[in-house]
Amino acid sequence: MGESVAPDGPRPGAAGIRRDRWGVPHLWADTVDDLARLQGRAAAIDRAWQIEVERWRSEGRLAEHVGPAEVGWDRFARRARLDDTARRCYDRLDPATRRWVAAYAQGVGEGLAEGAAGAPEFAATGSAPGRWRPWSPLGVFLVQHVLFATFPNKLWRAHVAATLGPAATALFDSDPPGGSGSNAWVVPADAATGRAPLIAGDPHRTLELPGIYHQVRLACPEFDVVGFAFPGVPGLPHFGHAGEVAWAVTNAMADYQDVYREHLRRDGDRVLVREADGWAPARRHVEQIEVRGGEPVTVEVIETARGPVVDHDRHTGDALSLRTPARVEQRLGFDALLPLLRARTVDDVATALRAWVEPVNSVLVADRSGAVTQLVAGLVPQRDERCRREPVPGWEPRYRWTGGYATMPRAAVTGPAACANDRRPDTVALGADFAPPHRARRIRALLADGVPPETVHTDDRLEADVLRAALGRLDPAALTAPARALRDRLAAWDGRMAADSADAGAFAAWRAALARGLHEHPWLRPLHAPGAYDELFAAWTNPLGRIGHALDAVVAGLPRLGVDVDPVAAAALEEVAHGDPPGAWGRRHVLHPVHLSVAEEVEAAVRAMRARVSLSGDSDCVLATSSVPGFSDACWRGPVARYVWDLTDRADSRWVVPFGASGRPGDPHFDDQLPLWADGDLIPVVTDWRRLRPEPPGGASPVPGPRTLG
Repeated sequence: MGESVAPDGPRPGAAGIRRDRWGVPHLWADTVDDLARLQGRAAAIDRAWQIEVERWRSEGRLAEHVGPAEVGWDRFARRARLDDTARRCYDRLDPATRRWVAAYAQGVGEGLAEGAAGAPEFAATGSAPGRWRPWSPLGVFLVQHVLFATFPNKLWRAHVAATLGPAATALFDSDPPGGSGSNAWVVPADAATGRAPLIAGDPHRTLELPGIYHQVRLACPEFDVVGFAFPGVPGLPHFGHAGEVAWAVTNAMADYQDVYREHLRRDGDRVLVREADGWAPARRHVEQIEVRGGEPVTVEVIETARGPVVDHDRHTGDALSLRTPARVEQRLGFDALLPLLRARTVDDVATALRAWVEPVNSVLVADRSGAVTQLVAGLVPQRDERCRREPVPGWEPRYRWTGGYATMPRAAVTGPAACANDRRPDTVALGADFAPPHRARRIRALLADGVPPETVHTDDRLEADVLRAALGRLDPAALTAPARALRDRLAAWDGRMAADSADAGAFAAWRAALARGLHEHPWLRPLHAPGAYDELFAAWTNPLGRIGHALDAVVAGLPRLGVDVDPVAAAALEEVAHGDPPGAWGRRHVLHPVHLSVAEEVEAAVRAMRARVSLSGDSDCVLATSSVPGFSDACWRGPVARYVWDLTDRADSRWVVPFGASGRPGDPHFDDQLPLWADGDLIPVVTDWRRLRPEPPGGASPVPGPRTLG
């Protein structure tokens, strides 16, 4: 690696925070530790409420500040031992990384009072910023990803097997609700023109307000990197452009979390757990959750040899323990973060990511020389195949982890390539649930046609072959005249989920009626049986939501199980044809950012956002603005960032987030990127320090000029 990178314009004369016209912080410091401290301060100024909420979540103390509605999360966080895991992982960090993370936490502490002064949520809840410990950033990262992977999907699969039989579980094999879905692609170098590679993409996650990503530039004498940070976490783990090299990740859809059924029994204050050779003591203690406006709640924390007990099966009485690589290895992957910032080549990035643990990511990397690499980073344990599908008996030796981890693939890329959570040769052996293939297939087709990145990002064509086939099977003679007309209209529809399309709105209305009809179908009605798991997992175990989410797979799979779907499809068509006109898709597909409803200023801002934008796209489009047919057409999940990393000239790179740099309602940069994000536009990545303004006294963001893309 080189000692420094070529400057984008003259270096700034002094350490500090500078802002571009969108309020994005550009940070310069003389050492990496000072830079981490500055990044923590900037995050606290811009996102004080957000990062405090995430810290409270990691410590299981959210109800203490917000109220009884958050007791369920706090109970889970205590049981899952998130804060304890964060501390253990921090203690095992390389000394330089540990010092760097601690500097970030120190910077958060320095900026919290300033940031909280402009965040109305603190006053609304009667709370104040607290103390960040050195390991708090690791806890924040754990909160973002503990439910990001596969284990709640195994609870749903167990419910399906118990109510419909094991054969029915395949109906719901897909990217799970609330899980991950992202696009990333690379266009290789062009020797004829001298153009270097280009990497672009958009991660799909819950549309949280403030956004889950914080655009930032991190610069010091050793490196100068722009990218997206998690507020509350140092570095740029997922998407970054370091000048000579750039990287992007998507979820590899690997299965690395296991759920074990545990038999427990009491012996006074002791808890014993069943093992292969008898009963052994489990670790146990009791904690108390303070509740704002309510009585304290006691939670029993139990840990077996497999892992912490996170829930109980209400039907069988089994305890359910969770085993993860982070808890087992006492590593989270933070030792990769500093080497990643220092990277100059694809080999540097690949070497840095050998330290990565979870979540397991597909990574595209390119450098200015023209080298492009696709790799998988993280730990996937080697164990019995059944562990990937369902909770397994903890007392049976066959389900133990062997102590080894799968070899992570890496391969050179010579042509255009795309990763979209699909089942690919490099990932198929690592997981069980993958996204349907059409999103990746569509991206590859668009790249083959030479379509520019902005057009790829916003492609709203819905394949919907399975549902179109169901419509095509319906006998027109058996339909009423209005239903026949609707069927013919949908057959002629171009498949674009455009906000102003009345045909897309009509298709969505029929699809929703179909999902509700299947939910009430006698064959699927056993799914309505009372669930066995904590309400916290309702997003993964709600039958209507699961049917709507996996509607294509359900419609395609039910006939193989002897269920005729066509009468349900016909009834749904009649329902829509004889009801009120559904209207354009954008009227149904409204923005629904997820946030804690504690301050009226934020609620007013959300209402204004909905009035300002109309959303195109749909769950299975490249423009994956997700909803759950039958449950709600509101968009609660989608592209939480978009980026185009240009390796020919970093100044030609572009990016955008759904809302803005600031988390403070009323700030000029609270949601100034929203209209651009909704329209598919991007803002420039500013690289010339001369175009930036120093942070004014008090840290307030400068007011931007007229809104343009210049």
